[in-house]
Order: sequence, then structure tokens, then C-alpha cells
Amino acid sequence: MGGDNGPQPVVVGAAAALALYPQIERLFLVGIEGELRSHLNGLPYDPDRLRIVHASEVVTMEDRAVEAVRRKKDSSLSRAVDMVKEGEADAVLSPGNTGALLAAAQIKLRTLPGVERPGLLSVMPSRVRKFVLIDVGANIEARPHHLRDYGIMGEVYARQILGYSNPAVGLFSIGTEEMKGNDLIFETQRLLRNSPVNFVGNVEGHDLFTEKVDVVVADGFTGNAVLKSCEATARVIAHWLKEEIAQNPLRRLGALLAKGVFNDLKKKANPDEYGGAMLMGVNGICIKAHGKSSANAIRAAIGVAADAVAGRVNDFIVEEIQLSHEKNHAPHPAPATAA
Repeated sequence: MGGDNGPQPVVVGAAAALALYPQIERLFLVGIEGELRSHLNGLPYDPDRLRIVHASEVVTMEDRAVEAVRRKKDSSLSRAVDMVKEGEADAVLSPGNTGALLAAAQIKLRTLPGVERPGLLSVMPSRVRKFVLIDVGANIEARPHHLRDYGIMGEVYARQILGYSNPAVGLFSIGTEEMKGNDLIFETQRLLRNSPVNFVGNVEGHDLFTEKVDVVVADGFTGNAVLKSCEATARVIAHWLKEEIAQNPLRRLGALLAKGVFNDLKKKANPDEYGGAMLMGVNGICIKAHGKSSANAIRAAIGVAADAVAGRVNDFIVEEIQLSHEKNHAPHPAPATAA
């Protein structure tokens, strides 16, 4: 209910997902029942697979995260997370308030054994294939062992969801040389070298869209800045192209002849194709879709959630983080609790 465009694209995307992904046994639309049913009118769907769960409240983009979770207990966001907590659903997806979703997931679902801080993972396009960037905003004050865990979680995602056999993991820094960076980078390097992942060292901005790495590890502050800078760059390049093409009839003719190329490029750069960001490290699958998500973006995000469940992502995260802790002779942290 809380996305920028209301429930309409969510409902349409959900119906499309059920038609495309037969492995989904049941999909719940959580929100104000009357509104949801009005958007379902005229859509083809199987009522046995698509069900409505009524929730009387809505978390808005203006609500403060933890306060919204505690005060709006019957919000669509809280009720949806509760369904995962109670085992009624395997995954939760929301295009609503990011902070509230992250707070609800951490408070209600808790973290996986061995994970202290969850991280948001975003899938990005490169020259040949996709790569993942983690963290993109969940933890802006990360410590080295948090980043080590992000490397492990990102590697599991790249292997289980993207299908990469031995994902290359890189640590985002200001240069590829080992001596470049700060204390956070130096200690994280050491931990990643002693982890189960295929750590290839530091990567910098120039490496992001090459084939050098499949997983890029960053603290949430840096990762969020990188993600939004990349999105803004894609938008401004598209704007420049439109301006330049409109300069004269010859250019417009050339653009018409190259329409297929432009459409393919647009699809590669379209965030709708990548299914939102997954909150890695919580005890349940949690996907954050963009607030302005289209129905196609919701459909893609539901597909990612289904793949994460089928790929047993969380089982592998627990297993590999435990191996890493044993290798480093570190005590196994208990799941984090929220204040």
C-alpha cells in the first residue's frame, strides 16, 4: 500500500508474476481489502493462488521507521512481515518506506545465526553480465566483520541466484592497491582473505562495470552513494542522447534506424529488470522494491523472491558464515536484537 504509486502496480505485477512463475504456490496481497479488490477487477488471476489479507493501516514515506513499526501494528508492511515471521509466507516484498521495512524485518524476523548486521544487496548491469553490490544503505557505520559477512552473503546470492560457479568478490576502495584505503578497508581485506569466498582484492569505480568482479562489498554509506550516482548517470546520458538526436532530421532518421539498439540499451539500464534490493542476513526473504516501481518491476522482484526461496539462500549464508567464523577462531555471534 505504501509505494509512491499506490497499490495499482503492485496488484498488476502480482497477477503477472503468478502467470509467469508457476513455482509460486500462493501470493498474498496485504493491504486495505476494498482498494486491492478494485485493482484486481478485470485482471486474470487464480483466486486459489492470489489471496488478499486485510490490513487497516498504511505506512507512508513520511513515517519514521521504528515508530511506524511500533505504532502502526496493523499496517500492510507490518502484517506482511508478520506473515513471514509466523511461517505463513516464505518472503516479503514492499515498495514502501525503506527504513520501516528494514526496521520491521530486523525487529520481527531477527538476523540469521552468525549475522550481526543485515545488508541491502542490489543487482547491477555490467558490460557482459550482472554483478551485485552490497551494502547499498542498510548499515552506514559498518565494521570489518560486517563487510566480511556482506562478502559471504553477496557470494551466496551470486552463486545461488545468478548462477555463477565461483563468484569473484572485491572490496570497494579508492584504488586497487592493497595499501590504499583506511583502517576499515585494511582489516576487511584480512578477514575476506580468511573467508570461504573467492576474494580478488580491492576494486575501484573503474572496475564496477567490467568482468573483474561479480560481488562488490561496501559499507552502506558508500554503496548507497555509488548506486544513486550510477542511476543518475544513466538518466543524464539518456537525456543527452534525446537532446542530441532532436537536433536535426538526419539524426532523427539515424535514431529511427537504430531503434532496436536503443531499446536494448534501455532495457539493460532499466532498474525494473533487476527486481529491487534484497535485505541479506535476516531470518526470511525480504525484498525492497523502488518506491516508483512499475508493475513490471514488481513482477521481477517477486521472481527474485521466489528464486531466493528455491535457492535456499539463507541456509547457505548460515553455513558459510559459520565456516568463516571457525576459520578465524572467532566466537559465533548471537543474532542481533533491536532496541
